[in-house]
Amino acid sequence: MSTPIRFELAATDGDARAGTLHTRHGEVPTPAFMPVGTQATVKSLSPDEVAAAGARMTIMNTYHLWLRPGPEVVAAHGGLHGFARWPHAIATDSGGFQAFSLAARCKLSEDGFEFSSHLDGARKLLSPEESMRVQGLLGSDIAMQLDVCPPGGSPRPELVAAVERTTRWAERCLAARSPGQAVFGIIQGSTDVELRLQHAEALAQLPLDGLALGGFSVGEPPPEMHRALVQIAPRLDPLRPHYLMGVGTPLDLIVAIGAGVDVFDCVMPTRNARNGQAFVPGGKVIVKHAKYRMDTRPIDDTCECPACRGGYSRAYLRHLYLAGEILVHRLLTLHNLHFYERLVADARR
Repeated sequence: MSTPIRFELAATDGDARAGTLHTRHGEVPTPAFMPVGTQATVKSLSPDEVAAAGARMTIMNTYHLWLRPGPEVVAAHGGLHGFARWPHAIATDSGGFQAFSLAARCKLSEDGFEFSSHLDGARKLLSPEESMRVQGLLGSDIAMQLDVCPPGGSPRPELVAAVERTTRWAERCLAARSPGQAVFGIIQGSTDVELRLQHAEALAQLPLDGLALGGFSVGEPPPEMHRALVQIAPRLDPLRPHYLMGVGTPLDLIVAIGAGVDVFDCVMPTRNARNGQAFVPGGKVIVKHAKYRMDTRPIDDTCECPACRGGYSRAYLRHLYLAGEILVHRLLTLHNLHFYERLVADARR
């Protein structure tokens, strides 16, 4: 089987790394930020608009696409690339976090997650093998192993059990992988640095194509997460890409890039846009605030996104938001994605 991905290191600065992730659907310069396309779409934007923001890889959601429209429907379109009309790289998560957090009556066992669908109540079993079967049909470039993500603040015995089961599941996922699809392992252990490093070492012994840090930003204070990250990320296998899952704020990204993380995803740019928040250097513009009622400036004079370059004023965006107009979601999402993609591009430079 040919190598599904290849990571090429270009430069370092302390623990920070610039590189290129070579995939079947093009090159991804790193550090890279993946917009989240939960339902095979980045909310309110077209694929061309996502690519114009600078993204060269997105992440889509196995759990949701498994339940609707079904992986067989996606496969009939040539996988997610054909179904969603996204020509660049795609990662898919394993679905385990959603099965645990969204589904009713979820039961965790060595077999996997048994749960009731949040759509119709049907009983389902998401096992490592089923997760890999679904991700194979979805046709992503990178599949994530099924893992156990304990809540923040869990006692150490629960963390140890989650780590050990995640390692066993990584082996099962590798055995069930689809030809040509990369598989990333997921390191758990909350903010317990010793446990995290032990898990990283165990997963590094397996033929995984990349190593991800899961189970962060699940309730622990950000300073605790940063403290752990700067001790863990620099000690991951330097030959494989490092992916920090579901994180985070612009500050989180800067801290993690400095520690050697290569790839990120987070709903924050799109979710915050729908809540009327635009990221700017040094903070946020919350457009509903009354102080912007007469503000003729764009969100950010230094930004080249369509919202700022198009001259849409803060006052106009405030009006759209208060009036419930869909255009404000699109404009703020465009701006926030451009902000995040510019952040990682500047870090790369």
